[in-house]
Amino acid sequence: MSLPERYSPDLTRQLLRIRILVAITIFLLAFGVGLLSWHDTRLEVGKVQTTVSSDYKRVAQLLRQGGVTSFLSSSSPLSDLNTLGHPPGYSILVALVYAVFGESDTAVQFVQMICDALAAVMIFLIVGELLPTSAAVVAGMLAAFSPQFTWNSVLLLPDALAVLPILLAVYCLARAGKHSHLRTFLVVGALVGVSCWLRANAMLLTFFFAAAVLLLFPRERRARYALAVIGGTLLVVLPLTIRNAIVFHRFIPLSLGAGQTLLEGIADYDQEGRFNIPKTDMGIMKQEAEDFRRPDYDTTLFNPDGVERERARLSRGFAVIRSHPLWFAGVMARRAGSMVRLERSRMVSTDPPVSHALSEATNPQPFWANTPAELLAGGVVPSPQVRTSVSPDGQTLSLEGDDSKYGDQFLAAPVNVKMNNDYLFLVPVRIDRGRIKVSVKNANDKVYSSAIAEKLETESPAEQPVNQVQLPFVAVVDDPVRLVFSNEASIPPQPFAQVGPAKLFELGPARSLWTRYPRFLVHGIQRIFLTAIMLPLAILGLVLLVLKKRWPALIVLLLVPIYFFCVQSIVHTEYRYVLAVDYFLFALAGVTVAWIINLVRARYLLPGARTSRPH
Repeated sequence: MSLPERYSPDLTRQLLRIRILVAITIFLLAFGVGLLSWHDTRLEVGKVQTTVSSDYKRVAQLLRQGGVTSFLSSSSPLSDLNTLGHPPGYSILVALVYAVFGESDTAVQFVQMICDALAAVMIFLIVGELLPTSAAVVAGMLAAFSPQFTWNSVLLLPDALAVLPILLAVYCLARAGKHSHLRTFLVVGALVGVSCWLRANAMLLTFFFAAAVLLLFPRERRARYALAVIGGTLLVVLPLTIRNAIVFHRFIPLSLGAGQTLLEGIADYDQEGRFNIPKTDMGIMKQEAEDFRRPDYDTTLFNPDGVERERARLSRGFAVIRSHPLWFAGVMARRAGSMVRLERSRMVSTDPPVSHALSEATNPQPFWANTPAELLAGGVVPSPQVRTSVSPDGQTLSLEGDDSKYGDQFLAAPVNVKMNNDYLFLVPVRIDRGRIKVSVKNANDKVYSSAIAEKLETESPAEQPVNQVQLPFVAVVDDPVRLVFSNEASIPPQPFAQVGPAKLFELGPARSLWTRYPRFLVHGIQRIFLTAIMLPLAILGLVLLVLKKRWPALIVLLLVPIYFFCVQSIVHTEYRYVLAVDYFLFALAGVTVAWIINLVRARYLLPGARTSRPH
């Protein structure tokens, strides 16, 4: 990497102050957007990946109860192989937050929002080290407003947190071109190791950093620097590997789960089912219980015999890959392509959410109530294929949907509500087949609130639980609202649900109505975060850097995406696993936007730009 131009000390200090001010602005914007997202979703995030987040919190509680000694003991509850489904870093963080602030999920979410805001600052600093400041500012602003990042930062999961150490590592690598010391590369590797403690996805990333070092630095030093990167990662990861060997008497580098995700990733693309591999955790457990004639395998993924079962899963997955290499290469290509598509995350709402606690709906006298018979008598069935009936005891309304993907199936009678008041619908719903969405809509079909109910895989139809669907909302105008039941890409089609008595509670006057103004602005900006907009900008940015032969910048900015394209594409992938890719997508988009701004400035804004052109 070439050294920057030398500026006078006064100009250098001025540029540094400007960079610090921009970084603070990006941090405050990102945290503010995250705060609005948290305000919208704080009552709902506990319903996302509930089993996974509960498992993290369970391990955190065990750590708090037993302390460090229990983490290193083979006789403590933490020696259960089921605690190795994920690396322990996130559970350790949750335990620390609980120890300081009490058992508060809100405190954990605020820590995550702070880290998310810092990540937006880091992509600004990374691009600023490599490219003009204008591109860096755009990249940082895109990260600050991204609904993909703000949504994932409030979930009780480690995915957003695991990105920050990776970005810090990339920043150190970018800075190393100007200040290359051996300790810098040790820090780069150590930061990758920190990310591995949070999520195992970055386990091989250190080798890609080492390869980048070999490309970026002079021949006489690059071997030492590359080895320092790998050594830094080992220094952070090896203590966990040694702990696993002490507690479980097995070689487990980070955690278990690679075999499971490999198999499920193959099954995702095996539409014909020719490999007979289940697509879910439950399916894998059930199949292993049958194949090995071990009924106890049907209860958990890893205990008993978790290491041996994982090795068998890996062997089975690699056997499929060896026998169908071209097919699997196509799977990897399609999965890598999906990583550059932005997740359709929930945007910040233009209207403030319910501010009252839902527990305030304990009043036995609801504002409105309908029995199943009253629901059917006053409701509307928009599709002739939908079948409805009330049970003989009058306690449930049976609703069998049509074969449409998202069509409305049943509309309850309208209910008058008052503007700027908090309300809560409570609707008991049991799903015997498929999946439905229950929504609250006003007369103009504006969705105030919605929830999805679906059949649980582990239960038989007779044992399906009754979901107490909660639909909190703020009435925007004095218009009637109604409950709407609709299909939600149900598999199998024609979902079947049983609905109990519906109730509507009035919680009181809404608060935080002033946030409508910043919400309107943020929502408007977040509407541009679509693949159809961001991906072309990123591709053009990539082309511009190639045409300008900015090879060091390209190596640094493409390092992380190439890793995920090559490694993460091997196994089952969700958007939250590859959040780091989006930061560099925004960095490339920033290059394009900055280039367009410079073109406009040169054409229309700079003095003499037009008069200097020949007539």
